[in-house]
Amino acid sequence: MTPAHGPDAADTTVTTVVEFRGGTAMIPASRDVVQGFVARLGEAGVAATDAFLDAARLIVSELVTNALRHAPGPCRLELTLLDEDVQIAVSDTGEGFPTFLPRDPRRVGRHGLEIVTRLCDELITRPHATGKTVYARLPLR
Repeated sequence: MTPAHGPDAADTTVTTVVEFRGGTAMIPASRDVVQGFVARLGEAGVAATDAFLDAARLIVSELVTNALRHAPGPCRLELTLLDEDVQIAVSDTGEGFPTFLPRDPRRVGRHGLEIVTRLCDELITRPHATGKTVYARLPLR
């Protein structure tokens, strides 16, 4: 396909939404959702590198794990293609916002948000009536 006949990024909408009920099985299931989303990107003519896939799976895993640990109730995962980026949104029923701990190489665990912020162009948390949504924006490149 030549660029003149390729899909126009403005006309390409790829979104995946999954509602999880809870439990640890949602963590590996969320990584599978990313795999399927990347396959859908390919079907839409949008190339994603292996590095993107690895980063997206890690980010989703960290955010869904945080939702499981810190919020009662269900969790919602939404992946959306936005121009040259993918927005990863994880909604949960918790009222507390993610806590960024000071850098400490001696700390065991609790480095997930550090990793996510290093991989993403943007990380935002927004409250809503039943909890919050954490949005991470990951470039396709």
